[in-house]
Amino acid sequence: MQRILKKYYPQIIFTLVGGLGGLLYWKFVGCKSGTCPIKSVWYYSTLYGMVFGYLIADIILGFIKKRKKKTEDK
Repeated sequence: MQRILKKYYPQIIFTLVGGLGGLLYWKFVGCKSGTCPIKSVWYYSTLYGMVFGYLIADIILGFIKKRKKKTEDK
């Protein structure tokens, strides 16, 4: 369990930060009329924020791993 948490630590952190960002987006920018499907309900915007946070972490870590592998090959 400890090894898994250490391996996926950046993804977990970015996912939580993305969820917090989605929640704050709903709170301060969200749709007041209720006609916006994502912004009108807090858990939709939070889930979208979590997904985007995970995807950003995955992209960043992919670039880091690729760059690290490239420098190790030289």
